[in-house]
Amino acid sequence: MSDILVPPFDAKIAIVVRDDLEVWQRLNVTAFLASGIAAEHPQLVGEPYADADGTAYLRLLGMPVLVFEGSKESIGAARERAVRRTLPTAVYTSDMFRTGHDEANREVVRAVPGADLDLVGLAVFGPKNAVDKTLKGCALHR
Repeated sequence: MSDILVPPFDAKIAIVVRDDLEVWQRLNVTAFLASGIAAEHPQLVGEPYADADGTAYLRLLGMPVLVFEGSKESIGAARERAVRRTLPTAVYTSDMFRTGHDEANREVVRAVPGADLDLVGLAVFGPKNAVDKTLKGCALHR
């Protein structure tokens, strides 16, 4: 196991979803964004799980994922700060709700300049202090 997965954690995984989404959309966006962090940073994934019966289960992120909520404006500002800080960032836009597969998702993001993306979710990973400053204006999800 990597030292990065041993508490106290020096880094933070944070996801912010827009406060005007339906519950199913918030959950969907959160799952997609968490997968982006795990895919880009496999060292954040722990070892496989197994129960007392020996049934094996998949590996999970080995550190907490904090989920925040914010307005369209606060998420846009967080994206700008994440880009400026060069934090690893995943995005989910409103256009992605209307696509049916991964390539189409990438196409709708690629079609819009970053500052104009209609973000409904954002995930960032990095040093705690930098992530906290990036998500200024967003509150922990209720």
